Amino acid sequence: MEITQETDYAVRCVLFLSRTSPEKNVMIEEIAGSMEIPRSFLAKILQKLSKAGIVRSFRGVRGGFRLTRAPLDITLLDVVEAIEGPVTMNKCGIEGKLCNFSGTCTVHPVWKKLRTIVEGHLRSVNFETLKKHGGAYELHRDDRAGKK
Repeated sequence: MEITQETDYAVRCVLFLSRTSPEKNVMIEEIAGSMEIPRSFLAKILQKLSKAGIVRSFRGVRGGFRLTRAPLDITLLDVVEAIEGPVTMNKCGIEGKLCNFSGTCTVHPVWKKLRTIVEGHLRSVNFETLKKHGGAYELHRDDRAGKK
């Protein structure tokens, strides 16, 4: 699995909005400039984030974007899935019916387990944690087990 540029930009966008007052609408130009995201690309990303219920848009002179819920209640998984769809290593990990061999395949359980691990970790990281730690976010001690 590879996080696309679009998802990276979406994460930057939500992180920027997480650091903004919840009552303030932020113009797309401000997000794009601060996070170095091309404006036209950001507009498409914000549409997807809006459709997923992560951001809300407001029209008019005081229009712009803001989060629909607190950063504590938005996870990396929410943003990744809003842009990429379900997290998976292989299409059969989403739905076994997509592959005729999933019932007998010895690798299928591995893909399912990896999906569970990745989803669990992305679900455990919320934007409140990310905004507080800035660039110094570290994995939990358990996640680093075995690394020297």
